[in-house]
Amino acid sequence: MTTGKKSYSTGAFWFVAPAMMVLLVVGIIPLLFALWTSFQQFILPKVHLKGAFLGIWPIFDAPFVWLSNYRDLLFDESFRNALGRSFLFLIINLPIQVVLGLTIALLLHRPGHEWLKNVTRIALVIPMATTFAVVGLIGRLLFNGDFGINNYFWNLVFGHKLEWLADPNLAFISISIMDCWQWTPFCALVLYSSLTMVPVEIEEAAKLETDKWWHVLHKVQLPFLLPGLTAILILRTADILKMFDVVYIMTRGGPGAATELISIYIQRIGFRSFEQGTASAEAIVLLVITIILSRIYIRFIYREV
Repeated sequence: MTTGKKSYSTGAFWFVAPAMMVLLVVGIIPLLFALWTSFQQFILPKVHLKGAFLGIWPIFDAPFVWLSNYRDLLFDESFRNALGRSFLFLIINLPIQVVLGLTIALLLHRPGHEWLKNVTRIALVIPMATTFAVVGLIGRLLFNGDFGINNYFWNLVFGHKLEWLADPNLAFISISIMDCWQWTPFCALVLYSSLTMVPVEIEEAAKLETDKWWHVLHKVQLPFLLPGLTAILILRTADILKMFDVVYIMTRGGPGAATELISIYIQRIGFRSFEQGTASAEAIVLLVITIILSRIYIRFIYREV
C-alpha cells in the first residue's frame, strides 16, 4: 500500500511539474529579479554582467542603494501624478463596467427569448477574445480626428469635429470607452453565471412576495453575486492598474501626460530613461497596492453562500 501511495504521489508531481516550471520561469524569477534590481542603481548603459549565481541568476555590477529608490518615489511628482491618473481611471471605469455588466446579466437571466440570449452570449465573447493590440488599433481608428467614424456621426449631429486623441480630456474619455467596450462583457458573463446559481424555487417565491425587482436583487440574488463580484473587482483592478497595450497604441500616454497611466510611466522610466532600478521599485509598489486592494475586496465584499 505504501508503494502504491508513493507511486501515486510521484505521478501527480509529474503532472503538476510542467505548470510549476512555467510559473517559476514566467512569474517567480522575473518578480525576484525586479525585487533585486529595485535595491540597485541599475541604469542599463552603465551596468555589465559579471557572472551568474549558481549558474542561473545573473549578477551585474550595479551598486546597491537599498531603499533609496523607494524613498525617491515619495518625492517624484511624475510618479504620483501617473498613479493618480490610474486610480482615476479605476474609479471611473470599474463602477461603469460592473453596473453595465449587472444590467446585461439581469436581462439575460430573465425567462424567454432563448435564441436572442444565445446570440447575445456569443456576441459578448468577441470583445474579450480580441487582443489588446487590436483593441488599441480599433480605438485609434474610431477616434481619429480626420476620418474616424465617431467624428463622422458627431459632425452629422453637431456640425463640427472633435480632436478626440489630441485633446487631454477627450483622450482620457476615449481610452475609457475602449476599456469599457472590451471588459463590460466579462463582468456580464461572470455575474450571469453567478445568477444561474440562485435556486429557482427561492427566486420564484421571492417574486411572488414582491413585484419590485430590486427587492429580489438585494435579498435573494445579491448573496450569490458577491463571490463573482469579488473576482471581478480583483481581476479588473489588477488589469486596469497594469493597463498598457491599448493606451500605448492609442495615445502613447499623450497628449502631454494626459493618458500616461502608471504602466506607461514605468515603461518610460525603464526603457526610455533606462533607469531599471527605479522602474523596478515602481513596479513593486504597484504590486503591493494591487495586493492590498485585493485583500480589502475579500475582507469587505466576499461572502460564502
